[in-house]
Amino acid sequence: MPNDRLKSYLNLHLIVFIWGFTAILGALITISADVIVWYRMLFAALFLGVHLFLSKKSFRIPWYSLLKLSFVGLLIALHWIFFFHAIHVSNVSITLSVFSLGAFLASLLEPLFYGRKVLWYEVFFGLIIIAGLSIIMQVEVNYFEGMLFALVSIVLGVLFTLSNGKLIQSHDSAVITFYEFLAGIFFISCYFFFQNKFTVDFFDVSFNNWVLLLVLSSVCTAYAFTASVKVMKQLSPYTVMLTTNLEPVYGIVLAYFIIGGKEKMSASFYIGAVIIILTVISNGIVKHRKKIRKVQNSN
Repeated sequence: MPNDRLKSYLNLHLIVFIWGFTAILGALITISADVIVWYRMLFAALFLGVHLFLSKKSFRIPWYSLLKLSFVGLLIALHWIFFFHAIHVSNVSITLSVFSLGAFLASLLEPLFYGRKVLWYEVFFGLIIIAGLSIIMQVEVNYFEGMLFALVSIVLGVLFTLSNGKLIQSHDSAVITFYEFLAGIFFISCYFFFQNKFTVDFFDVSFNNWVLLLVLSSVCTAYAFTASVKVMKQLSPYTVMLTTNLEPVYGIVLAYFIIGGKEKMSASFYIGAVIIILTVISNGIVKHRKKIRKVQNSN
């Protein structure tokens, strides 16, 4: 069991690194956010469908579970649309820095979902993260619109993460993700249909965008998203959300070297980012010590 948890935790960090690269792809793809998400979910669902078929896993799922997965799929679609739009109206660094609020929101909402007590240190670390974020917001006011879109995105992200934490207990992670993506495609397609967006120009995508979309949907979505759901069998949603706070770190560093330009922020921005990093590390230390004490007391 300890080895399984360690493997899940290391795998989670790989996933978070991939998610950090996802933001870079979102900045490089030159189509609108909602269209990016439609293609992303479509290709990812196809990849997952092939994987499930070759693995000879059953596609069957109870209708009441399908309804739950459909709702979560809607949350995921909206989460990604707001995420990519935030990147387009601001930049990668600003969008990912706001995502640090995820752990604080999870610390407040997870007890409601799982019926446990609110842990004081989770709230405390969440408040420190807010302090780090406030430093960033004070000096980067020109990106306020992007911050708002990113805030909506992370709220939706926390909600679907908590929901998947429950669903993974009774369903395969790949099956869950497959149906959630299908639901997301359905809801976005309905919106596009009423907006008359399915035109010839809609499918006129440049070769460069096709390549980036395929990388985004395969490595950064089909694999990373399914794996992130799977690690929840060993790790709590709060741990997942707090570790996800390293996504800004990976993403900001990658953006600085790959994109450059507007991704180079002020010194105060990086001070706020360092506060967030130290908070993530501190939370890991506190949790580790508490587990050691619990084991020692049980013996």
